[in-house]
Amino acid sequence: MKKDINITDMAVSFVETFQYEDIPQEALETARRCIVDTVGLYIAGTSEDVVKILAREALDEGGNPEALLLMGGGRKVPGSKAARVMGTAGHAHDWDDTQVSHDPDHHYGLLTHPSVPPLTGALVAAQAEGVTSGRAIMTAFLAGFEVETKVSEWMQADHYLRGHHSSGTVGTLGACVAAAKIMGLKGDSLRHAIGMAASFAAGIRCNFGTMTKPLHVGRAAENGVTAARLAARGVTADPTALDGRWGLPTVMSGGVSADKAAAGFANPLSIVSPGVSIKPYPSGIVTHQSMDALLELVKEHDVDPAKVTSIDFFAGSNILNPIRYAVAKNHLQAKFSMAALLSMIVLYRQAGRQQFTDEVVAGDAMQDMQARVHTHLDRHIESIGFDKIRSRIELTLEDGQVLVKEADDRYRGGPAKPMSDDDLADKFRACTAGLIDPSTQAAILAQTQRIDESEDVSALLSEVMGSVSSVA
Repeated sequence: MKKDINITDMAVSFVETFQYEDIPQEALETARRCIVDTVGLYIAGTSEDVVKILAREALDEGGNPEALLLMGGGRKVPGSKAARVMGTAGHAHDWDDTQVSHDPDHHYGLLTHPSVPPLTGALVAAQAEGVTSGRAIMTAFLAGFEVETKVSEWMQADHYLRGHHSSGTVGTLGACVAAAKIMGLKGDSLRHAIGMAASFAAGIRCNFGTMTKPLHVGRAAENGVTAARLAARGVTADPTALDGRWGLPTVMSGGVSADKAAAGFANPLSIVSPGVSIKPYPSGIVTHQSMDALLELVKEHDVDPAKVTSIDFFAGSNILNPIRYAVAKNHLQAKFSMAALLSMIVLYRQAGRQQFTDEVVAGDAMQDMQARVHTHLDRHIESIGFDKIRSRIELTLEDGQVLVKEADDRYRGGPAKPMSDDDLADKFRACTAGLIDPSTQAAILAQTQRIDESEDVSALLSEVMGSVSSVA
């Protein structure tokens, strides 16, 4: 790293001076979309057992009533516990947005899920501090988003390849910065908060396909909030924890790109360029182009699942390594199984909350179809690089016909092929269907779409947190 580049200094300076008035309109528009997406996923996450367990644990532990507990029936718990539940819920379906990079050394989609940690940190800290302004929450959210994504982008790609889960590691920084911004931390207090967050950062990829994977993000939110609050009380940490031999980037990835870091924060904001991808399916992002390709093939030829003899999937190691379950036995494994995901598309022509259940995945139809799916490492695709997601599908029917489709490497939901506002609203409704009534659904969506225009977001938070069934 160049000696004149100090990432911690740069981060502190950015957070201290960043104001709502500094935010470009394009960033505000994209941020509102990310917040709509994330709020829908908080609600969607309440259908998952891990979120129910964590909510019950928070109620059983008790403590100072600072922030509303998701699934808590209107009750409040300590802020760190509220953040743990919200953060886990937001990532529980693996349906939350994904950071984009133009660096060919970064595997597409394998950076951080940027929105859940900072939004959770901002919302929880705002309740604990009595901050109700939508503008304050938007500013804190974007500050956390920016620090999280820039550090993620600047770190070597080896961070993810070593087995770290970026959303659990750099996500902790995002939640910390957002909470610290709400709390008004500056100077040494802000440095100490970032230093603690760097030490708290954790998450390893062996837990993909288990309840612990979304808990990585829950802990990132919890630890980020905790770091900011402890710093406010006077707990100290290394004031340069994003730099040096023992700083987070060096320890976890072998360092950062000095050329990238030289551009600094907000030049431009990452949410503007290179942007963010909003996920169309609740599974690993590297699977979506292939699922879309198969869906087009199935619809175009009106494929009868009973007449499918085999599905051959050709891709590079950037897909085949993280999507690691040859045959999924439950809905968590299915998020990381090409056999399960492609089987869903053939059998149901969709892959949403209704398909990602243990009953569906373990059922005879899915198990039988998964046995017909075969994955192959394609040397040509492997040689092109991992900056985009590339794959090919060959579907063989019982009459011997072979249907072939290459995936569109423009990601549906990404900057090159974005979801429309109507598409995003449809996703919000799909996330929350059956969990809240349609009138509440419409009210939350409308308020969230203009959250930064509100002088008091308390009613919105109460509606979001109290609209779902209580665990008690």
